[in-house]
Amino acid sequence: MKAPLKILFADDDLKYSMILKKFLEKEGYDVTYTGNGEKALEQFPVVKPDLVLLDINMPGLNGFEVAQKIRETDKHTLIFFLSDRSDKSDRLKGFSLKGNDYLAKPFYPEELLARISERFELYSLESVEEETYKFSNTVFDFNTNELRTGNNKTLITSRQAEILRILAKNPDTAVPRNQILDAVWGDNSYANSLALNVQITYLRRALAKDAGVSIVSIPKKGYMLKG
Repeated sequence: MKAPLKILFADDDLKYSMILKKFLEKEGYDVTYTGNGEKALEQFPVVKPDLVLLDINMPGLNGFEVAQKIRETDKHTLIFFLSDRSDKSDRLKGFSLKGNDYLAKPFYPEELLARISERFELYSLESVEEETYKFSNTVFDFNTNELRTGNNKTLITSRQAEILRILAKNPDTAVPRNQILDAVWGDNSYANSLALNVQITYLRRALAKDAGVSIVSIPKKGYMLKG
């Protein structure tokens, strides 16, 4: 028998949450409930959920902050935001944090169920083939955000992995800054440009164990991965 899909559900509205939790469990899902963002982050590595349901307006860590923390180490687990905030800016923020869906409250439980079914149907059809890149003595696993140099393993963030993937697909080629900014951040604003500088610095540190690899800055052009 196939194991039930595991859901981690974080919402500070206990009465509403219990109704939704029972509905989902009745449909065969394994639901772990927490009443705030801090508890959700504690439970995430324990539960190892297939889906995280996050209310945005929680005391302490809100849903956006929890999602950001999760995406630093995990870019595959599905995340749905649930909120009574339906502003365009909130929706865009949710998707910028790599959220997979956004439901504005109030919604019918059946709508959530339909969204879950649709997402997991698509998810199961997606290719999860290994995606690795080798340069010098280092192997970069994009699916796990891991760098392996000999017996040394280094975990980088999802954003750093996206940057390195672009460079690894274009070895010994200058990749324009704006191309990286548009692909990873969605725009090439000054703030994002500064953030790219910081992430490149972190990547260089992560790759420092392999003397044969370097990320070279090409003046007025961009960055080049050599190795």
